[in-house]
Amino acid sequence: METKVVIIDRALIRDDQLLEGAAILRKGGLVAFPTETVYGLGANALDPEAAKKIYAAKGRPSDNPLIAHIGQRSDLEVLVKEIPEAGRKLMKAYWPGPLTLIFPKSSAVPYETTGGLDTVAVRMPSDLVAKRLIELAGVPVAAPSANTSGRPSPTTADHVYEDMNGRIEMIVDGGPVGIGVESTIVDVTGSVPMLLRPGAVTLEMLCDTVGQVAVDPAVAKPMSAEIKPKAPGMKYRHYAPKAELMLVEGKEQSVSDKVVDVIANMALEKRAQGHEVGIICTDETYDRYPEEVRIRSLGQRSKEETIARNLFGVLREFDSLGVEYIYSESFSKEHLGQAIMNRLTKAAGYHILEV
Repeated sequence: METKVVIIDRALIRDDQLLEGAAILRKGGLVAFPTETVYGLGANALDPEAAKKIYAAKGRPSDNPLIAHIGQRSDLEVLVKEIPEAGRKLMKAYWPGPLTLIFPKSSAVPYETTGGLDTVAVRMPSDLVAKRLIELAGVPVAAPSANTSGRPSPTTADHVYEDMNGRIEMIVDGGPVGIGVESTIVDVTGSVPMLLRPGAVTLEMLCDTVGQVAVDPAVAKPMSAEIKPKAPGMKYRHYAPKAELMLVEGKEQSVSDKVVDVIANMALEKRAQGHEVGIICTDETYDRYPEEVRIRSLGQRSKEETIARNLFGVLREFDSLGVEYIYSESFSKEHLGQAIMNRLTKAAGYHILEV
């Protein structure tokens, strides 16, 4: 299969450039496209065979649910059995945007899309390219991140091409994404909304909107093998580079001299053994690490939006450079930092060194 790439000018989004991709989606094919979070790998969410194609292209476990993306709020009706009050409040506050909500599913949604669950995850993206493509397709679009399962999520069309060329019909190239980490996921089917995956709609924002919000234990620690995941990113190895990644965490929010020294010493030790080594840091500490290794800053520590936007790109760059060991500073676990640390922790396989 030859994967076609269609480049979109965001200053002038034209239907004629999206109609072919919309038709592919409608007929059961696969199209990757940008959202405000990461690039998604889209298929008709109501077509069980199309959902199976997503799992095959990604090499994704079939019990890992997909998120159905809609272009308009009225599109929700075909997907869900009911909309709990907490869901209505969150939709009003954050749709369109980087928030996925889990509802009781309707009979129209196949179990192939939901990973065998009686619930369905739904999101209405704010990205204008994604919105228009979904509208033209005329069907809800199931769209996990457009990468090989387990790898860092794609934030550019080049990342998608690297993983998906020859596996899917089309990539819609809308340029780099804005947020850089996947959507927040909240289950609203219970008496108390539950955060299943942190993202740009933070826990603090959710609590401001609906009051009490529980946090699933899988946000911070590994999930038991026998449990079915309610949402993407909960159970299986995710966001991981090819290198062995270790997070180094100090007692303070800021990075201490001890954290820098430990990272620098471990990196130099591996480098002396002949290994390619990478360090993930911020602008504030960049100059404190040894030049003998590959150092990448995610930006200023106080600018969490920049750190989130750069994270997956740096992990993928280290892959392309053949890095074998990565040592990363840790970040705040509040606000958007919760999402950043969730992705880094899972990418590291919960390999965290506290100093």
